[in-house]
Amino acid sequence: MGRGIGQTETQAEIALWRHVKQRHAHRDSPPPVLSDGWGGHRGTLVKVYGELPPYKGRGRPPTCKQPGEHWHYTQMVKQRDETVNLIGVAVRVIYGDDTTLARTGTRTTCVERTNLTSRHMNGRLVRKTLGFSKQVSMLRAACIWEDAVYNLARPVKTLRLEVEREEQRWVQRSPAMAAGLTDHIWSIRELLTLVPLPTNSL
Repeated sequence: MGRGIGQTETQAEIALWRHVKQRHAHRDSPPPVLSDGWGGHRGTLVKVYGELPPYKGRGRPPTCKQPGEHWHYTQMVKQRDETVNLIGVAVRVIYGDDTTLARTGTRTTCVERTNLTSRHMNGRLVRKTLGFSKQVSMLRAACIWEDAVYNLARPVKTLRLEVEREEQRWVQRSPAMAAGLTDHIWSIRELLTLVPLPTNSL
């Protein structure tokens, strides 16, 4: 849905939610959010999506933005013992109502899988290595290349389609094919030589 890159986690969070806000579906309010116990999303959502309360004409006008009434944000905090073994999970509803857990869920499996895939494909994100980016611009370029290769040039097993053919059982698909953006899996040569034209400005 989006990627935020910055020198600090707070800068990255702001970049992420500003990126998400550019999309038509989430221009007015954030999508349902499930995160770990890091509290950065709470303040960043208000900074990017929050609105000032109406001024009633008395005293000083409000200057602090407020969260929306229909936001849904849940934190899943893992509890560990002295040996770092997982012993439980605490779920906190930060913004929302009785339907928030149904909208956000209580598992971060998809996000953790995405992070693992990024670390496998992008050496600049590997932990405990000297291959990290020394400049934010270089990290941003590497992440853009990773996104392009993953979405256009890499078949994803969970997106393949089963067909009834003697010579072939599965039709491999990339995320871009599943989204209807292309009709084939691109090669690296195509990525480096072709210039795709945008179909809209969203």
